[in-house]
Amino acid sequence: MDLTHFNEQGRARMVDISDKAVTARSATAATTVRMEADTLSRIKEGKIGKGDVLSVAQVAAVMAAKKTSDWIPMCHPLPLTGIDVRFEDNGTDELYIEATVKTTGKTGVEMEALTAVSAAALTVYDMCKALQKDMSIGPTQLLAKNGGKSGDYRIDK
Repeated sequence: MDLTHFNEQGRARMVDISDKAVTARSATAATTVRMEADTLSRIKEGKIGKGDVLSVAQVAAVMAAKKTSDWIPMCHPLPLTGIDVRFEDNGTDELYIEATVKTTGKTGVEMEALTAVSAAALTVYDMCKALQKDMSIGPTQLLAKNGGKSGDYRIDK
């Protein structure tokens, strides 16, 4: 498999997508934040002093997805057509974050979905760190992608 992110000198480059077809594309990514049961309980009950953790994390995810190309050097800026962020928990000590990002364009939105869940998880950490500093984040992974030349992908769970 040829890596297209390198030029003839072996230097990194932004891939030229000029000749690619515009197609509908989507990607879903997920991550987990592990914490003490009391921290998760306080998040769910809205008892974190900085505010509604999940609402702020959701906004952070949307903002991050829209700005992915600002901090991932070789990403193309994309007109996103949809971003959906979902939260679930295991009832004790894990908060699961999933984001689906959509566009109609010439390149995929995998990085935008991964960035969204990462920003949401970091926001949860930021808002709860006064309560618990040893929270952990991950694994963060792409669950699925649709559209584009490479076709569809779905992780086997």
